[in-house]
Amino acid sequence: MVKSMSGVLSEQRLTCNDIQTRYLEAGKNNPDLIVFIHGLGSSADRWLDIPLALSLQYHTIAVDLPGFGMAEKPQERFGYSISEYASFVSQMILDLGMGDRKTHLVGHSLGGYIAAEVAIQHRSLVNKLVLIDTSGMLNGPTELLQQYLTAAMDPTRESVRRVFEKLVAVPSRIPEILVDGFIYRMNLPGAKNAFRLAYENSVNTQIGDERLQKISGIQTLVIWGKEDRLIPLEYHSTFHRAITNSIVELVDDAGHAPFAEKPALTFELIRRFLAR
Repeated sequence: MVKSMSGVLSEQRLTCNDIQTRYLEAGKNNPDLIVFIHGLGSSADRWLDIPLALSLQYHTIAVDLPGFGMAEKPQERFGYSISEYASFVSQMILDLGMGDRKTHLVGHSLGGYIAAEVAIQHRSLVNKLVLIDTSGMLNGPTELLQQYLTAAMDPTRESVRRVFEKLVAVPSRIPEILVDGFIYRMNLPGAKNAFRLAYENSVNTQIGDERLQKISGIQTLVIWGKEDRLIPLEYHSTFHRAITNSIVELVDDAGHAPFAEKPALTFELIRRFLAR
């Protein structure tokens, strides 16, 4: 359990669709819910203090997706497809008794792809949507994504740091604890299989413009790091064009995870958007 001046971030466990997961929760007494969905190979902890800061006004949950973080990593029963992830997140919201509340989704990279799919498949559950450097419209893996997969399958401090330094605008922003944490998680039983399948299912499929347009009735904020080399900056316009009336915020001096490099700015962008 993490404490701060803004409240308490508590670690919870839940079994959803027969898969046990962990989530970090704060602001439980607030009426509106924000669900944070992390990216490929990441975990709920990667959102740093942003869920806790937003818990002053919102009930916030950052979830470990199946296969990642401290969630269960089944070899069977779950195929790590985007559709399965979307069903998992939707069912989790319902299982927690929050289906009748205003629910906002904040998704990064793979998590953005999943959040968009939830909005398409389970539109009534989603009030507002925040997509951060989102996958889902790639025509296959970028070079850096391929390097990321290689590092995840055989994680050493050198290989992981080499890839992680390319994910940010300034290489010195990668702390050792981030590298060590990734290596630890990737060496957990079932983690490499989950990463590989989630990778293949996300980089080789597309949402498609026609399906993405179905989100247009949902207020959407698209945030992108200007120096993203994993999913390059030009992809932000694909989402902005397809999702009518979406808002775009480009973050200077940030790579693939602007919320990690520029947390105060990203927090303020999300806060202002949700308060509109």
